[in-house]
Amino acid sequence: MPDDVAAARSAAEEESAFSHPPVDPDAIATYGDHPDQVIDFYAPRGEAGPGGPAPLVVLLHGGAWRAPYDRRHVTPFADFLARRGFAVANVEYRRGAETGEGAGGSAGSGGGPVAGRWPETFDDVAAALDALPALVRELLPQADARRTVLTGHSAGGHLALWAAARHVLPADAPWRTDRPALLRGVVALAPIADFTVADKLDVCGGAARQLLGGAEEFAERRPYADPALLLPTGIATTLVQGRTDDVVPHAVAESYADAAAKAGEVVGLTLLEDVGHFPLIDPAADACAVVVEEIAQLAW
Repeated sequence: MPDDVAAARSAAEEESAFSHPPVDPDAIATYGDHPDQVIDFYAPRGEAGPGGPAPLVVLLHGGAWRAPYDRRHVTPFADFLARRGFAVANVEYRRGAETGEGAGGSAGSGGGPVAGRWPETFDDVAAALDALPALVRELLPQADARRTVLTGHSAGGHLALWAAARHVLPADAPWRTDRPALLRGVVALAPIADFTVADKLDVCGGAARQLLGGAEEFAERRPYADPALLLPTGIATTLVQGRTDDVVPHAVAESYADAAAKAGEVVGLTLLEDVGHFPLIDPAADACAVVVEEIAQLAW
């Protein structure tokens, strides 16, 4: 496909995904004192399976861990899941500084938004997951937390894979747990799943390197943050990826799947033809229905 045609299609996909108005949640809870330490809850609005309490989908949004991209852009996707019978927890977390220097001391390109905060981004995801069982019991009684699927898009796909691997973090990691999370599985959507490959491809303008604090910290902190180094997890995992994704190329997901295989773990990889980065979370796109089916296969 000519470059100009591919660029035009990618732009159209992004425009479609961001064209939907935000959908307000049924309930909001805090899991800390920072304004970004919040979770939106969506009650199930349809029948996803054989009756009874609804499976819980924990959703982590993308946006290269950068401040301008918050959870609001995935609220139409959260509503899409709820309308198909899932209970949904849409997690917010601290992201990079708006401009200038970030928490890790690494400035974005041209002084723009920095990708992530070390260690706050990871602190928040761990704290949110730890707080969820009690919050779900209180605010989302329709949900069956025993049937939880963790999903995330792009940078959120990275965080979903990381959160499911906390029990295999290095022993001195503050987020390490002593047992695997009680998950039916993980469905990671175009995830930044291998930091070495993502860095070589300059995914999202070097976002993975910025997330870890910059060039000096990249190698030191990768064992605590890179999903490709946190294997095997023992948790069912599926990656969904568009073949024409020019934001997070499918080579990143393929590298993670290869690393999993070398670690003795089978990771599903669904590659969608003629699909880019954003249709995976766009309720108007066929790819979004494929994502829901992948989640349903694990949830039920």
